Amino acid sequence: MKQYDVYGIGNALVDKEFEVDDQFFEDGGIQKGFMTLIDEAQQQTLLEQLMQRFELKKKAGGGSAANSLYALSQFGGKAFFSCKVANDEAGHFYMQELGSLNIKTNLSTEREDGITGRCLVMVTPDAERTMLTSLGISQRVSVDELVPQALAASEYAYVEGYLVTSPSARSAVLELKRQAAQHGVKFALTFSDPAMVEYFRDGINEFIGDGVDLLFCNEKEALLWSGESSMEAACAALERKARRFAVTRGAQGARLFDGERYLDVAPHPVHAIDSNGAGDMFSGAFLYAITRGHDFATAGRLASLASSRVVAQFGPRLRPEQHGHLLAELGLAD
Repeated sequence: MKQYDVYGIGNALVDKEFEVDDQFFEDGGIQKGFMTLIDEAQQQTLLEQLMQRFELKKKAGGGSAANSLYALSQFGGKAFFSCKVANDEAGHFYMQELGSLNIKTNLSTEREDGITGRCLVMVTPDAERTMLTSLGISQRVSVDELVPQALAASEYAYVEGYLVTSPSARSAVLELKRQAAQHGVKFALTFSDPAMVEYFRDGINEFIGDGVDLLFCNEKEALLWSGESSMEAACAALERKARRFAVTRGAQGARLFDGERYLDVAPHPVHAIDSNGAGDMFSGAFLYAITRGHDFATAGRLASLASSRVVAQFGPRLRPEQHGHLLAELGLAD
C-alpha cells in the first residue's frame, strides 16, 4: 500500500465568501460564473466594497486541489499537498489549517516574504459562484515546491487546471507528470473552471499531453474544451484523451466513463445555496473511493451525495464529522 492516496499541487488561497446580488456584478463589470484573476490593489478595493454592502459569510483556507484533498483526508484518505504561501498572517492561517487536517505538505516554518493568495467568492441567490482571485505568491509555484519522494509514494497525482495561468506552475505540472509516469503514479487532472478552458486552452492541452489517467470536469467545461454542442460528442472527444473521466452535470447528476462503459449517476435534489466547491468535493470524494478499491459506480454515488451536501451550505468544505456520516449513509464506513 502506498504512503499517500493522492499527491496534489495547486494554488493555496484564503477564501472570503459573500452573498451578493447580480447588481454588484453589473456595477463592477464582473463576469458572473467565472474565476477572474485580478491584482492585489483591485482585490482590496473590491473587498472594501463587499464589506460595505454585504456580510462576510465565511473565511477559510481554499484552492481547488486543496479543497479536494481536504475532502479526501476527512473521509479517511492520506494526502500530500504541494503549494506556496508567504510569511504573512494569511500564510500562517493556511498552514495551521493544513496541519490540523492532517494533510502533509512541502511547506516549512521558513517561508518567503510576500502576500499569500486570496480569493473573493461571491454567491448569488441562484447559487452560482463567481470568484475574483489574486494569486499573490502562489503564482510563483514551481518545480521547487515538488517533493519527488512523496509523489513516488502516492497512488495518484492530482492537478488543478487553475495552475495553467502561471508559467512556473505549468513547468511544475509537466515535471510532475513526467515523474508520475516514471514511478507508475496515475495522473488525474481537473479543468477547474470554464475560464481555464476558454482562455487558456493551449495550456490545458499541454497538461493533457498524450493523455491522462483520470479527468474531472463539468458539462460546460467539456463542451467548451471539445468545441462540441452535445454531451455525447463531448464525451467522445474526452475518450480520446482521458482513459477514464467524470463529467458533473449539476441537477442532472454526473456521467462517468470507467474505461469500458458509461455510467450515469443520479443527482440528489437539494435547495442549492452555494455552488462553490461542488466540483472540488466531487473530485475529492471520488478519489477517496477509488483509492479504497471501490468501483466507479460506488465512487460516483459518494461523490454525488457529498456534492449535494456542499451546495446546500455556504463554503466549499463540509465539517469534518459530516464525512463519516456520508460514508455511513452509503454503507461505506469501515
